[in-house]
Amino acid sequence: MRLLLVEDDPYLQENLVRSLTRRGLQVTAASTAAQAIALWQSLRPDVALLDLTLPDGDGLTVVSEIRQLGFTTPVLVLTARATVGDRVLGLNSGADDYMAKPFDLDELEARLNALYRRAKSVQQMKSNAESEAATGRLGLQTLQMGAISLDTLNGVAYLHQKAMELSPREVAMLQALMAQAGQAISKERLFSAVFPDELDVQFEAIEVVAYRLRKKLTDTGLTLVTLRGLGYLLKAGA
Repeated sequence: MRLLLVEDDPYLQENLVRSLTRRGLQVTAASTAAQAIALWQSLRPDVALLDLTLPDGDGLTVVSEIRQLGFTTPVLVLTARATVGDRVLGLNSGADDYMAKPFDLDELEARLNALYRRAKSVQQMKSNAESEAATGRLGLQTLQMGAISLDTLNGVAYLHQKAMELSPREVAMLQALMAQAGQAISKERLFSAVFPDELDVQFEAIEVVAYRLRKKLTDTGLTLVTLRGLGYLLKAGA
């Protein structure tokens, strides 16, 4: 696994590089936001481990800029900011996981590996689905709404037959909504569909996934509507 570590504390950076390298990771370190963005573009890491407090900017700004550049690299935010609001802000900015300092090295490694496996699985599913689409074998496990089709077998959504850049959680939410298009689905049901086995996830995280999905549905012909007290529904049209 190629890991980009963004940490400005020299002592912590040195210790993380040494410890994670001993555990088999290929670690490249950056100390500033500018270095992080430059290395991200040149190295294209498998996973990024990112501190929020950097000398030339906020780590969340780095995540936002990287996402705007089209990188889907999984990001684990490592920071002393530990409130629910901080976690939601980090997820809204494009981070995939959040760990507060101080941390356990074994848990950190496990979370990095989980993000890496999830990303590789998504890439493989997209590759399989695109091959099936090219050979005309897609259809038996497909949900369709407007210009968007969702291959539920491989977990890939298409807009006008082109694969969309959606995370697994966004795909899970889209699938639940498309399965009951035009009907309100409660946040509780969506939370169960999006986070089926993640007991430590805050309930507010479902709003973060909905926020991201809504942005990615812009100009697709589908709209994700929030119904106060009821949940969400997916409808065709603006």
